[in-house]
Amino acid sequence: MTETAVYAGGGVVWRLVDDKPVVLLIHRTRYRDITLPKGKVDPGEMLAETAAREIFEETGIRVALGVPIGVSRYLLPSKRTKIVHYWAAEATEDAIRDSVFVPNREIAALEWTPLKKAISRLSYPVDVEILENFVRLVEDGVLHTFPVIVLRHAKALAREEWDGPEQKRPLSARGRKQAKAIVGPLRAFGARKIVSSPATRCVKTVAPLAAALERKLATTKLISQERWEVGRSDARTVVGDRVRARKPAVLCSHGPVLPDILSELALATGTLRGSYLGSASALEVAAFSVVHLSRSNPGSGIVAIETHEPKV
Repeated sequence: MTETAVYAGGGVVWRLVDDKPVVLLIHRTRYRDITLPKGKVDPGEMLAETAAREIFEETGIRVALGVPIGVSRYLLPSKRTKIVHYWAAEATEDAIRDSVFVPNREIAALEWTPLKKAISRLSYPVDVEILENFVRLVEDGVLHTFPVIVLRHAKALAREEWDGPEQKRPLSARGRKQAKAIVGPLRAFGARKIVSSPATRCVKTVAPLAAALERKLATTKLISQERWEVGRSDARTVVGDRVRARKPAVLCSHGPVLPDILSELALATGTLRGSYLGSASALEVAAFSVVHLSRSNPGSGIVAIETHEPKV
């Protein structure tokens, strides 16, 4: 990130009405304009976490982020550049019913609007560009998606500082901070199912997420480094289970195993393999790649991949 820039996250919040998508526009009180929900990054936040939080704060609707749909850049009165990352975000009927929104000093009103009308209603060209990206997503038939999130374990204690079994090597102090820092962004993508290598450094990486979700995590040696080193790992089985389930999932594993997991995701979805897989699997500790797949037809290929890394 450029230090002089102001970073923000937001979304195109959508729902289906009579099988046609409508999007949520924000009428801002102070500026008397119509825009998309967005807001600045809080200290320590990752961008996806910001987007989900700001959408909730401005609309009262809790969403899980879908496919990334673009980045807008514009100059602020202070001469600093504002950079806003946007995601598609479905508003479920339950989430809409649970909305706590009331008009306030920042947001005067919310407006569910058909796509063509929304494009003409928005006050700023940069917002129109983002909404046009969303329209292309609709036209491509990949509006409904689910993520498979491939996570590398957080920073572990150095081998020379540990005299116990390698499988039991714990997280370092930094690693424990990282494990807590990634809870928010993983929840932003709607993570529910958690599958981990049984190694302590992997289990402890996703333990804070499991606690926050109040869900049990599943462990499998099929994506363990121990099995991988002797040629007995089986990422294909684990990936196949998650693709067939068509529900948001986190797979926590080890650096050497990640390329196999990403490769199997491409194979399971009929996606051409390329250098992008290498980039998505070359993760720093506690970083993760979000692989977005079509919910209705996961075999149609990977819709998008994005990578996130904690600041800790």
